[in-house]
Amino acid sequence: MNGGGCEVKEKMVYMWGYLPGALPQRTPLLTPVLVRVPATSGGYNWKDVSGGGCGFAMAISESGKLITWGSTDDLGQSYVTSGKHGETPEPFSLPNEVSIVKAASAWAHCVAATDCGEVYTWGWKECIPSGKVFGETSQGVSPEKDAQGKPSSFLTEQVSSRSQVSKSTGGTVSSGEESSKRRKVSSAKQAAQTSSSGDDILTAMPCLVTLNPGVKITSVAAGGRHTLVLSDIGQVWGWGYGGEGQLGLGSRVRMVSSPHIIPCIDSSSLVQGSMSSEGHNFRIPGSCIKAIACGGRHSAVITDAGAVLAFGWGLYGQCGQGSTDDELSPTCVSSLLGIQIEGVAAGLWHTVCTSADGDVYAFGGNQFGQLGTGSDQAETLPRLLDCPSLENVNVKTISCGARHTALVTDNGKVFSWGWNKYGQLGLGDVIDRNIPSEVAIEGCIAKNVACGWWHTLLLAESPT
Repeated sequence: MNGGGCEVKEKMVYMWGYLPGALPQRTPLLTPVLVRVPATSGGYNWKDVSGGGCGFAMAISESGKLITWGSTDDLGQSYVTSGKHGETPEPFSLPNEVSIVKAASAWAHCVAATDCGEVYTWGWKECIPSGKVFGETSQGVSPEKDAQGKPSSFLTEQVSSRSQVSKSTGGTVSSGEESSKRRKVSSAKQAAQTSSSGDDILTAMPCLVTLNPGVKITSVAAGGRHTLVLSDIGQVWGWGYGGEGQLGLGSRVRMVSSPHIIPCIDSSSLVQGSMSSEGHNFRIPGSCIKAIACGGRHSAVITDAGAVLAFGWGLYGQCGQGSTDDELSPTCVSSLLGIQIEGVAAGLWHTVCTSADGDVYAFGGNQFGQLGTGSDQAETLPRLLDCPSLENVNVKTISCGARHTALVTDNGKVFSWGWNKYGQLGLGDVIDRNIPSEVAIEGCIAKNVACGWWHTLLLAESPT
């Protein structure tokens, strides 16, 4: 009890799956393990979990520090991106005054938002826009430079929301030729498992992203090679690779090297008339965006009216349009209209949504059971998960790893399903599941869950 008589509940973080540097034996954790912080560090009061990338974990402390751990030096670029933090959870090196409120990571880059609405990003240089750079390089302390290595003042080129993204403006956007949609799906996996001899050179130090004056960012999402951020007025900004349409700019823009506004809702945003008896088109419900998610090569957003829009790579139906076409612009998932969608998450090849009624809808790739439908069949339209394990359950939060999914219910339970090669489901074995299965946690109440590439993190609190 504190002086005001309010009960303060202790928050804890649990981890499971494969975090090679988290334990000396470097073996997968098949069941939830409490994340312990050495007493010499003074300990951390945990605020949230952010998953992490390929072989490392991320969480946020109450004081706004981004805490990373679990990596090893043989992971190459991911090791550098993690801050080179192994068994001991440690603060990632950012300017001292920065207080992080949201963070996300893909396999090789990270992005974080501060309490002041600023955005920092670091990792694989191809994913990093121009901006002010902080930190140390392998040659010593770095002066302030932009992310391309040039001496920089605080402000770099501002990109207007009226920019014509179909043109190359100041080197900001470059369009490539139409690429084949059905490229080998193993390419992302191969890239994630291949480390380069020049990992420090290929990895950018933390960069303060330059946005238009007055823009304040409240949420962030990281995809395979692209990034989305959400402002306090419901605008979505994006940068990075867009060859399959995952930046929603209307074309196969191969690389966007500075933030651009993604036109999710405007006067021309129409839904094809499947919901109208006359077959007429109608406006997408909502006036702004309230949530964002990045998958491997696709993206999804939710409007303030609860409508879902998806865009990017569609080979497995992960855009929810009933087809396997790529969507180059934000496109309404019309079969979910009429359902108030509250949350969205995206994996390498799949997408999941949660409704205000506590239901789960899933679509996309399902090779490892990551949709939770009871089979391994892909779904090109959203499918309601109506399995017995979720009967009378109201879902609160949901997260996707590369090929697995996890959720937390409103009564503090945890369920997971999908790929389990490294124990990332926390069920005590390495057997894949194609329906949601409850994860056993003792003596605590689950509050939030965040999936990494091969692992899962859980934020929990004591019951009393």
